[in-house]
Parts: sequence; structure tokens; C-alpha cells
Amino acid sequence: MATADDVKARLAQVSAPDGRPVTEAGVLSEILVSDGKVYMSITVDAGEAQAWEPVRAAVERTVRGTPGVTSALVALTAERKAGAAPAGGAQPVRVSGQGGGHSHAGHAHAGHSHAAPGQPPADPQKETPGLPGVGAIIAVASGKGGVGKSTLAANLALGLAASGLRIGLLDADIYGPSVPRLMGLKGRPEVNGRMITPMQAFGLKVMSIGFLVEEETPMIWRGPMVMSAISQMLKEVNWAPLDILVVDMPPGTGDAQLTMAQQVPLAGAVIVSTPQDLALIDARRGIAMFQKVNVPVLGVVENMSYFMCPHCGTRSDVFGHGGARHEAQRLGVPFLGEVPLQMSIRETSDAGLPVVATRPDSPEAGIYRGIAAAVRDSLAGRRGTARAAPRIVMEG
Repeated sequence: MATADDVKARLAQVSAPDGRPVTEAGVLSEILVSDGKVYMSITVDAGEAQAWEPVRAAVERTVRGTPGVTSALVALTAERKAGAAPAGGAQPVRVSGQGGGHSHAGHAHAGHSHAAPGQPPADPQKETPGLPGVGAIIAVASGKGGVGKSTLAANLALGLAASGLRIGLLDADIYGPSVPRLMGLKGRPEVNGRMITPMQAFGLKVMSIGFLVEEETPMIWRGPMVMSAISQMLKEVNWAPLDILVVDMPPGTGDAQLTMAQQVPLAGAVIVSTPQDLALIDARRGIAMFQKVNVPVLGVVENMSYFMCPHCGTRSDVFGHGGARHEAQRLGVPFLGEVPLQMSIRETSDAGLPVVATRPDSPEAGIYRGIAAAVRDSLAGRRGTARAAPRIVMEG
């Protein structure tokens, strides 16, 4: 199997626009190699992007030709130098991958986004345009990290599956994939041609970048690499047939969220927050972001809502209480429920034995199933409402 050093040695044969070996031009990112798949980026000044595109293509061909490499993803990131004015409009960011990988070209102007109106929303009994065989896609998101979003996403997916629906779970948190551990999954998914067969656990189809890299490997990727990876995990995984695909989003309101909104018609988003004011500020941003790109907010969940002492039964509102409910009411979006700060949830999550699947009769599992039922009903109530994947146009 090829190593990063093997790839870099081959790349010394590729010349930069000034004639130097590309490996000496100071533009290459870390070369990440996993099971024969190579990921890397080239970062240049925006004014030089056009001259570097043939080099990017040559780099990709060279990487693909390296013995032991089965696929390659090479991104060209064009950045404007501080204080420099854009020359002749926005510069494109190009990402491409071998073996059926989708090319992506976008324009990066700072400003507001506009969503184009379109077709009806995903219906759990019909397939979603853009992702054949999948009824609806919902995002589980948070404005900040550390609020228990991934645990909520996993147990929400299991709660939906418990109602008889066919459910998939996509871990789109590229920088901090948690789903493999939450679901107790190890190993690599099978690849058939250009399509990946998702892993399976507790009746769910599951995919995560965590299956492709070691748990301790840092993902030092720029935005275009993240967007391309999410696109491939959506479109090059054999998800069908599914009623609902639950997507565990990375925290924040950046590239990943915009990519999801742009590339697939999301049926809605679930926002996760804790009760304290600092978390609610970020939750507001998450709600506003999805509303701006015309994604329905299915509701808000207050996670770590309270702590019930297992010894004395005393309830403690560690982070305050009711803040997410009040915020949902203020913003006019549904409130889906409260999840307590409970040791059993933490223990089962750490052990890869999610509480809805392994302790289905527990009060905690009942809470998650109640949230899942509210999400399912909200999706059913939105059928027939216009919603399509918008084209994100950033204006400056």
C-alpha cells in the first residue's frame, strides 16, 4: 500500500507554473493516505488559480498512477491575499476525485445567500431528488460543539427505526467523527466499483469518515476538501432504500451546512442546544442559517436539560432549565423535548451501546423515542410544501 512519502516522491516529477517541482513550491497540504485513498490540497493566491489548474490536474494524474493508490482527491484552493481586491470576479475552488468522484466548482464571495424555490419536499414514502431511493434527509445540527449533538443524532435515528422506518445515519462531522464509537462500529466499509456499502449497526445503515481514517488521525482539511468528502458520502454510498437519512452535522454554520443545503433537498433540521445562554446564542445562529437557505427547522431539543441524582433522586438544573423551550417559542419553531444529563446515556454512548437500542424500556430511551415521533410527525405535516436544494449564491 502506498504511503505519503511514496506519493510525495512521485509528485517531485510535477512542475509548478514557475518550473520548480511542485513539492518545493510551498503549496501542498499534508498528504493523507488511507487504504489506498489519497487526500490533499493545493493552496495558491486567487490571482494564480487559473495557472495552477493544469498543475492540479497533473498532480491528480500522478497520484492516481502511484503504485498502491486506488483513488485520489486533490483540491485547488484559491485564497485572496490580505488587503488584495478581487481581480475579475471570484476565483473558483475546484475539487475532483478519481473513480466517479464529483467535480465541484464554487464561487466564494462574502455576503448573503439566496435560495431558489423548487420542488416538493422529501417524503418518507418517495425518493428524494438528488439522492435516489432516499425518502427524506434531515440534519441534526448545533451552533457549537459539546452539546451532545452526535448522541442525540444516533438515538434519534434509532428511535425513528423503532417506529418501523428504514433509517440511515451519516456522520458528516469530518473534523470530529463520533458515530463509529457511538454505534460500536470498527473496520472499513466495502467498496464496489465507485460505490461504498455502508456499515450496519442496530438495524441502521451507517457511514462516517471515521471508518476511513484512524481515530487519532487529525483531519487537517480546508473547506473544499470537507465539502467534497461530504458530497461523496452522500452520493457515493449505497443508501437506498431508506425512508429517512439522519445526518449528524459538524457544529457551527459553515461550509458543511451550506454544502448540505446546496447539494440535497433537506426535509428539515433538528437543532440541539443546552439550556444556558451561551449555547442558546449559538443555537439562534444555527436556526437563522437554516432558515436563510430555506431549510425547515423541525424543532429544537434541549439536551443536558437537568440532572437527576441516582442516589437521592434530587433534581439539579446544572446548566439552567427551559432556555431552549423559551427560545423555540420566541422564534416560532417547535420544541421537541428535554433530554436529561444522565449517567446511563453517557455510559451506553461511550460503550457503543446506544440507550434506545440496548435499554429500550428505560425512561431515557422513551424520551428519545418521543423526540423521534415528534420529528416523524413534523416531516409528515410538511409534505407538499415547496422545498428544493437551493443554489447558494454568495454576493459581496
